[in-house]
Amino acid sequence: MHRNYHAYVDEAGDEGFGKLRAPGKSGQSRWLAIGAVVVTSENDRFMPSWRDEVTALFPNKRNRRDLHFRTLNHAQRVAAVKLLAEKPMGVCVVASNKETILDAVEKETFKKKQHLYNYLVRFLMERLTELCARKAKVEAVESARLFVTFSRRAGTDYQVMRDYFGFMRDGKEKLQPVRSVDWSVFSPADVRVENHSMRAGLQIADVVTSATYAALEPNEFGDVEPRYALLLKNRFLRRRKHILDCGLTIIPPFGRNPLTDQQREFIDAIRK
Repeated sequence: MHRNYHAYVDEAGDEGFGKLRAPGKSGQSRWLAIGAVVVTSENDRFMPSWRDEVTALFPNKRNRRDLHFRTLNHAQRVAAVKLLAEKPMGVCVVASNKETILDAVEKETFKKKQHLYNYLVRFLMERLTELCARKAKVEAVESARLFVTFSRRAGTDYQVMRDYFGFMRDGKEKLQPVRSVDWSVFSPADVRVENHSMRAGLQIADVVTSATYAALEPNEFGDVEPRYALLLKNRFLRRRKHILDCGLTIIPPFGRNPLTDQQREFIDAIRK
């Protein structure tokens, strides 16, 4: 028996380090989050209907087949994540606190175009492929394969990303990571890139990634909104029953990350 999985990937925040946003002031995001929803091939065909169920909650919205978290008000966001929390899908988000990079030795490296994005994608793929391989083993599936679709973003060279995956697969990294991508279930050739409006899976990935980002990125008043992500808690992937460092990974890790009290409360709630 063979099992295919499909992951849809989107991001929230930006890669910039020029001037990080402060309460009441403009600037670049303090966090960058890369997130995914993952489903079996059997459930992948339901993605458009799940998206339509969400947009049907908002009959007055102009384009009901192009879901964007940023265009929803608070009540609509709550309704959207409540509905999606009932669907058979997994959620995996990796988020970097960019403030911690400002004084790091690697700052100049991370300022290079696409470097931070690819770095977080690597963490994401480690966790997604581990899940697929583990699920295949538990279900006694002979083989499994993960197909990954990225939401097209301006300025990103996806061939560079594929080459980066190939570099990792061929063992050419100078420093070996603690974890690694499970190449038994994933090939760089299985990366696809599509426009947000063309794939319901990407629109759902936008919702779950942005929902999690809202719990970490301070708004103009310095506050975060954890409710959306906590409503999705039962969808986050788990490793040995733990969400942190699996379904939700923050960089630097919890304990070394200079979190605000509100952010820490959110992480504590995820850990329970």
